[in-house]
Amino acid sequence: MAEQLTLMAVHAHPDDESSSTGGVLARYSSEGVRTVVVTCTNGELGDSPGGIKPGASDHNESAVADIRTAELEEACRLLGVTHLERLGYRDSGMSDWEYKDRPDAFCNVPIDVAAERIGQLFETYRPDVVVTYDDIGPYNHPDHLKATQVTVAAMERYPIPKKLYFTALSRRNWEKVRKVLEEQGSDAPLPEWSPEMIERFDQVEARITTSVTLGDFTEQKRSALSAHASQLEDSFFTRFPPEVFDLAFGQENFIRVSDTTGAALPETDLFAGLR
Repeated sequence: MAEQLTLMAVHAHPDDESSSTGGVLARYSSEGVRTVVVTCTNGELGDSPGGIKPGASDHNESAVADIRTAELEEACRLLGVTHLERLGYRDSGMSDWEYKDRPDAFCNVPIDVAAERIGQLFETYRPDVVVTYDDIGPYNHPDHLKATQVTVAAMERYPIPKKLYFTALSRRNWEKVRKVLEEQGSDAPLPEWSPEMIERFDQVEARITTSVTLGDFTEQKRSALSAHASQLEDSFFTRFPPEVFDLAFGQENFIRVSDTTGAALPETDLFAGLR
């Protein structure tokens, strides 16, 4: 009998696992692949109930972390995730927030220290495929950048995974969504991007090597995103009509960073060359 394949997704905060990899987690879990989600921070700097922002007198970081942890566990259940590993680092907040200057913020943890923890998870789960964020993508959240740095460093120390991918957003696909929403007269607007953001999106899109079609698993992804209600209940994409959500999230795109299988590009399967 062939050894069970394993996919590991390394994410920064609760809800990231659903937004960028929820579809592949659901799809591959259904195919018998062992799926492991690693969440680096507790997400303390999300909104408190009622949309209370960090820095407000009644924002409670501990309570937010508890809520987001429970939501993460439910989302992983909905996606069929086999194992959830929480590293428990403190949320760094956005790049223009002062929270990132705290010495215990994830972005300030020495790379070697966090990479060793990821590496030990590589030893435990022996992942064939690892997914994390694009290191030059347009969303330069300090914790996302750190997650990439420590994952790459762990790959160098523990060269167990056979393939490493970065998540990637297709701007052309989102422009199709924008057009459909405008035609429908929808009140679920997409964010406006600056010329600099568009340039960065286009640079990322040019590097996409792998696109995985989700099909029926798109609905599982939507359910998992909805489980993160404390942060996403009023977000623009949870307000999409079903057919628009399918257009926006019916495919997940990736950049193949390293590979030992020799699988040809482009790919439609993260496990190409492994089965």
